[in-house]
Amino acid sequence: STGTKPEMMVRKYLFAHGFRYRKNDKRLPGKPDIVLPKYKTVIFVNGCFWHMHGCSRSRLPKSNSEYWEPKIKRNIERDHKVQAQLSESGWNVLVVWECELKKKNFEQRMEQLCFEIRSNLDANESK
Repeated sequence: STGTKPEMMVRKYLFAHGFRYRKNDKRLPGKPDIVLPKYKTVIFVNGCFWHMHGCSRSRLPKSNSEYWEPKIKRNIERDHKVQAQLSESGWNVLVVWECELKKKNFEQRMEQLCFEIRSNLDANESK
């Protein structure tokens, strides 16, 4: 889905720090949550459960595992495929996990994200 609370938190931070972006650009594989054309960077804000991050939030339910296991596996396979397509097209692909946006980690993770975005611009300019 689009417009989740974690996505909005990341977008609000980026906008406040001078980054301008597009949301869910349908022209790109996987419709990335945030597209920063100037930086040739896309950001996916992933839910830990839906994309099986590996943290405590990403445990499969014990009931109805015949449904959940293949569903989550397809999500992970699609993530890898889309990220590879974007990378091959010259895009810098960044992933922010839902658990990284907890209050105690939020500011540090957002500063790191801004650094990663700007580093990509610097790398592209030096080519």
